Amino acid sequence: MDDITKLRRILRTSRTVAVVGLSANWYRPSFFAAKYMQEHGYRIIPVNPQYDSVLGEKCHASLRDIPEPVDIVDCFRKSSEIPALAEEAIAIGAKVLWMQLGVENAAARARAEAAGLEVVENRCVKIEHARLFGGLGWIGVDTGIISAKRPV
Repeated sequence: MDDITKLRRILRTSRTVAVVGLSANWYRPSFFAAKYMQEHGYRIIPVNPQYDSVLGEKCHASLRDIPEPVDIVDCFRKSSEIPALAEEAIAIGAKVLWMQLGVENAAARARAEAAGLEVVENRCVKIEHARLFGGLGWIGVDTGIISAKRPV
């Protein structure tokens, strides 16, 4: 399965996203990405011990504190912090470990995949959603996908 098919399937079937490192500051990439996803129908669960709430949602200190099922664990943290987050994602039964732009960790990837999670590295959930589902077009950015086929 190619990356585009995998990403499209993940974003189509996953509806709950725990955003680790979500900032309450509107100018931070984590806030912008989470707000976009929330506006496109995704349930956003902030994970950051610094805040009580972000984007109108209760903020949790860690993934293990989330009292509901999570589809995607979206990590806005340094690559060195990903192995511990992968363990938490496995522990809570998440389906996908998603590392944002510039974030990669081979050991965390291997551990998460061995536990049955899908892994996405070095990609922004907002950019991928917009690219694959047409959200980039309205701001004049070419999606780079030229196809006569409709997305499945």
